[in-house]
This record gives sequence, structure tokens and C-alpha cells, in this order.
Amino acid sequence: MADAVYTTPEHAQLRDTVARFLAEEVEPHGAAWEAQGFVPRAVIRALGRLGLLGITYPPEYGGAGADALTAVVFQEALARSTFGGFVITVLVHTDMASPHLAHAGSRPQLDRYLRRVIAGELVTAVAVTEPDAGSDVASIRTRARRDGDGWVLDGAKMFITNGVHGDLYFVAARTDAESRGARGISMFVVEKGTPGLRVGRALDKQGWRSSDTAELVFESCRIPAANLLGEENRGFYAIMRNFQTERIALAAMAVGHCQTALALTLDWVANRRAFGATLFDKQAIRQRLALLDAKVQAARAFLYHCAWLVTQERECVREVSALKALTGELANEVLYACQQFHGGMGYMRESAIERLVRDARVLAIGGGATEVMLEEVAKRLRT
Repeated sequence: MADAVYTTPEHAQLRDTVARFLAEEVEPHGAAWEAQGFVPRAVIRALGRLGLLGITYPPEYGGAGADALTAVVFQEALARSTFGGFVITVLVHTDMASPHLAHAGSRPQLDRYLRRVIAGELVTAVAVTEPDAGSDVASIRTRARRDGDGWVLDGAKMFITNGVHGDLYFVAARTDAESRGARGISMFVVEKGTPGLRVGRALDKQGWRSSDTAELVFESCRIPAANLLGEENRGFYAIMRNFQTERIALAAMAVGHCQTALALTLDWVANRRAFGATLFDKQAIRQRLALLDAKVQAARAFLYHCAWLVTQERECVREVSALKALTGELANEVLYACQQFHGGMGYMRESAIERLVRDARVLAIGGGATEVMLEEVAKRLRT
């Protein structure tokens, strides 16, 4: 239904392009990336050469100038990969970090960075989360103080995707020590190699093993005044705006993973025999898969509807928050069921299902935990 209502022949071509890239450049090599803990930057540059890293960005910088629906087509198609770590490496770059530059960058900042970001020459990360401040952005403690012709950053960031091997960081810091809560937060551009910025440690995760994730430490990290991104003390609102984009991207990732898991499982149960028949011949199994497929198709339709709302520039915090909560939980439901139907093989590290189960778990946590999302919905139920 989503295909019939919201997408175009050009979207079908985009899906085909991404599918070929996954088949040729990702699936044969992903296990090695899982072992080494990051996606080679040559792979990111290859996506850039295909024009896939700047789908919604201006053509003058090498982007495609497309809308949010086209971005969702790309996100969902990319998430058909069985390597969630690869998927999140790309989506953080395209839909969670670089939008801060695209939305708020000055002309000199855009000229300096955006073309290289779209080409995959600079891999980006967004540094908002801290040890004591995740979805509660207003609680961040990292400070930025003005000093002469620059800013000096001090603090720490946690769970930063692309943090170990990234090239360009968009960092949230408190610029008004007297303000509390959402006030007094600003965004900054910090380049890799800036004195005072270091990777505290690379983080070892349950899933997303091919995604490099870091704790970042800022110790008297001096940056030029021109590295302020957007308005001083208005960074909180930029972060909230970009959360919408991020949450749709994570929902698309969840839907894509669900589709892949169901396809793998349908193939498995059609061929695996037990008690004289295939597993698909068991009524309980095929009916459970049918219901899961119905849920995934419903969630997919909701995903595309939310993307359409964005293209119409409609207020949709309630809808996107509900989508994020729904798809994060659904991914875990679908993947656990699919693993169950794979039996013992589904518990083996050589199985794509086993990896997808581990990768899916964080989709109900990252980018706004289910509970936080449901609170956003609940606050709007009576309006």
C-alpha cells in the first residue's frame, strides 16, 4: 500500500540501486567489518559516488534535492542489509549528524564541509548524549566558554556513533552557565584532530558490531568562533528539530530489518523439515508469520505517512514519536519470533538472524527510548 500511494518509479530505481550495492559491496564483507569494529571509509565513499549520501541536500553541493519520502525509501532499502552496524554507520552520517550542518550551517561552513560530507570524504557524528544526559538533552553538562577569538569546550560525550573514526563532529555544549534546562545550549563544529578532543575509549556493544562507537572527551578543546553552528544558545531547538529526522530514519531501519527477517524466516521454514513436514506446514508457525507480516505492513504504511507529513511541513511530533515507539518494539517482537522459528541454528553466530536479533535490540533504546516516545505521545493525546 505504501508503494502504491507514496512512492514513484524513481523510488523503485533507488531501491534497486541500493539492493545491488548491498549484494555486491556489503553482504559479502560485513562479517569482516563486524570483527574489526567499523565500516571501511572506502565503502562510505562508494555510496557517495552513487549520490546516496546527500539525498535531501542541495544540488549545488552535490545533493539530490529530494524530499523526506525519498529519504525514507533509501533508509528502508539500506536496512534490508543483515548488518545493522553498517546501516547505522551510514544513517548517522546522512540523517542524524550532517543535517545539523545542512540546516544551520553558515555559507562559509557549508562551502567548507557539505560537498565533502555528501561525497563521503568526511564522515560525520553528532555528539549530544552524555553519561547523565540521553533523551533528556536539557541536562547536558559539557561547557563551551568564549575565550578571545574562539570557544573552549570541556566535558564528555557517550555512545557516539562514528565517534572513533569520524572526521567531523557536531557537538552540543552549554554556552550560558546561568541558564537552566533547554536554554543556553549551542551547537559547534569540531574537526577530528583538534587539540583537546580525544576518544576516551571505543565502546564494546551487544550489537551493531560493525559500527564504531565512542566516548569522547573534550579537555580545553579550543575551536574558532566561526565554528559555532547556528544561533548561540538556540542549540536545544536544533536538536529537537533533528530528532524528528533521526526517529523516522530509525523507524525505517526497524521496518527494513523486519522485512529482511521475515524473508529469511519464510525461506527457512519452507525448507526445514520436522515430524515429516516442513515447518511452514505447521499451522501455528505460518499463522504467526502471517500476523507478524500484517504488523510490519501496517507499520510500514505509518512510516510512509509520517514521511509524507514531513514533506507537507505539518506538525507531526505525536505521529513520529508513536512511530518510533511502535517500530522499535515491533522489531524486537519480529526478530525474536524469527529466531525462534530458526531453532538452534538461529542461536549460532553464523546465522544472519542471530546477528539481526542483537542489532534490533537497540532500536527500542537509541534515538529516544520507547518510554520517552510514549510520553511525547501521551502529552498530545488530548490536544
